[in-house]
Amino acid sequence: MYPWVCGRCAREFNEKNLQELTVHHRDHDHDNNPDDGSNWELLCVYCHDNEHSRLVDSAYGDSTTETQNKEETYNPFADLASMLKQKK
Repeated sequence: MYPWVCGRCAREFNEKNLQELTVHHRDHDHDNNPDDGSNWELLCVYCHDNEHSRLVDSAYGDSTTETQNKEETYNPFADLASMLKQKK
């Protein structure tokens, strides 16, 4: 039904490494198996593990959103213009 290509990293598969290609349920419901395959995507084992890890991590809260809400005070380029002028 689908070409033997990972839907995330675009790695191509053949008969020798096809066992590394897995079916992923997009809505994470393994009982949702429509005949047209609209809930499936083929992912390599690495991308499939990554997808499920992201789902597990999101259940515990994403630490990146906490740091994004904090206002950053350090600007590494704040004095760049004066440093470039000194070099001339």
